[in-house]
Amino acid sequence: MKSRTKWGLAAVGLIAVAILFFAMRSGDSDDGEAPVFVRMVSGPAGGSWYPLGAKIAQVLEQEIPGIATSSGPGGGVSNVKDINQRNAEIGFSYANTTYDGYMGRGKYREAQTNVRHFATLYPAAFQAAVRRDSAVRTYADLKDKHISPGKAGWSGTVIAEAVLKAYGITFDSIRANGGTVHYVDYADSVALMKDGHIDAFLGVTSVPQASFIDLNFKPGIRFLSIDDEHMAAILASNRGFIRNVIPKTAYDGMAADVPTIGSVTVMLVHKDLPDDLVYRMAQVFWANHASFAEVKKVWNEVKLENALMAVPVPVHPGAQRYYDEVGVGPK
Repeated sequence: MKSRTKWGLAAVGLIAVAILFFAMRSGDSDDGEAPVFVRMVSGPAGGSWYPLGAKIAQVLEQEIPGIATSSGPGGGVSNVKDINQRNAEIGFSYANTTYDGYMGRGKYREAQTNVRHFATLYPAAFQAAVRRDSAVRTYADLKDKHISPGKAGWSGTVIAEAVLKAYGITFDSIRANGGTVHYVDYADSVALMKDGHIDAFLGVTSVPQASFIDLNFKPGIRFLSIDDEHMAAILASNRGFIRNVIPKTAYDGMAADVPTIGSVTVMLVHKDLPDDLVYRMAQVFWANHASFAEVKKVWNEVKLENALMAVPVPVHPGAQRYYDEVGVGPK
């Protein structure tokens, strides 16, 4: 009987310790120090964001005690929506797309005011590839062709619409003229072009990019350029667009640089992530620059001094605290 009482008291003691432990953990959550599940939304398989997102999520989980992370595919427009709705806590987008979301215009029916700036990364170029032997010479020639601009909700699709609009073309007019618009990912776009089912594959991504390298090997591609007149109209349509170029050294067989537009890639977080957590995320993020560069060479273009360049929305206070400490200001 005494033995049972002894073990009963011990069990009660263990339960009390457990309750105290969890109470302490719960108390930590009020200070933003409890474990937090951080979901990353990246980009399409075959793009640069997808492997980078996976690596960033892995590093954050390894180096920030108590957090758990995941990484999944996404797109520039949909990522803004997912972060705004707290379906994700961190993710990639573009400056022009993020600004449109925050203002509630373009592809957004409502203002996405819950997103906050975490870091400016690198410029991405809009790349429109046709077969090397194609009769298509300019964007105007796409008026009745079969194209793949990316999935609905991707920034590349939005930029494709803006570029074509400058040439008096819409997705609807392409279909009305007998062409087709395929809203598919990079992998399917590559397959469609290799099989001869599309005339052009359009996307906004880093230069060079794996899908275009694949197509350049077989069947062979070239890129459409934007002339000065149309360039001016496109740049005026959205303050997040920038003048860019696909250098002739980017892909084998290019004869000259290709003028195009682009946007700055940014990383966003939800406004309700604890300040201390985002501060620590910023520390880890920038301390592991070399690890991310091993995943994609484009990360070599990411510079700490440019982290607040072309900021499209308010900076998260936790990130701002880090940038203040290291002396990084807006550009």
